[in-house]
Amino acid sequence: MAVHALKTSKVATLRDKVSPQEWQARVDLAACYRLMDLYGMSDMAANHVSVRVPGEHDAFLINAYGLLYDEITASSLIKIDHEGNVLTKPEFGPGLDYGVNRAGFVIHSAIHRARPEVACVIHTHTWAGMAVSTLDCGLLANTQTAMRFARISYHDYTGVVLDLAEQDSLVQDLGANNAMILRNHGLLTTGATVPEAFNAMHRLELSCKTQIAAMSCNTKLVEVPADVVEATYMNYQPQTRRPYGVMEWPALLRKLDRLDPSFRD
Repeated sequence: MAVHALKTSKVATLRDKVSPQEWQARVDLAACYRLMDLYGMSDMAANHVSVRVPGEHDAFLINAYGLLYDEITASSLIKIDHEGNVLTKPEFGPGLDYGVNRAGFVIHSAIHRARPEVACVIHTHTWAGMAVSTLDCGLLANTQTAMRFARISYHDYTGVVLDLAEQDSLVQDLGANNAMILRNHGLLTTGATVPEAFNAMHRLELSCKTQIAAMSCNTKLVEVPADVVEATYMNYQPQTRRPYGVMEWPALLRKLDRLDPSFRD
């Protein structure tokens, strides 16, 4: 724990400078970054998770580009609007002036602007997600977990996502789904809350790992009848069951508190 305290001690707390609702969103987002790292879904300082600021329709929080996921705290997150203007920037300390990843801004602002019901967006470059993103078949609905994503969206690769012109196609390809495979790139999930988006990404990552493991056995895969896949998919939809991730989130926060509570700073 002392190691994390040394890493983050230079960031001045924002707790008394933001609303209680924004502070809670900051704590949940910082927890999500720590959990992404804990479960092997981080890529050093690359990738991004964002959350909409409660009560501010055009503002969201995102990581400071240059911090590792296990360094991120509630106060180290940067608040920007849909145009990329910085609204709140932490005091990182002498000689440190972190900004926002350009690709992170382009991807996340597009979705937050177009999908007001979405509070959280997660994007990853995991080995399993990238591997499946290169397969012509895409994600196979051949496990119960993967059937949750039987209607997953796909977005074709056109280069590093730096151009605002790509925002329209990103939004169109995602549609009303909560998960998308960025071809030759990685994975993306959304949620009405941070717990929902994290749960979706955890399950999508597991689906990709399982598929790569099964395909590596070089033997015929068992196909599940289409009607069974559809019924299973429908059983996973929000209108059928409670929102995913909500039940586990308090336990995940307790896990982080046992390991290193500095995400709350």
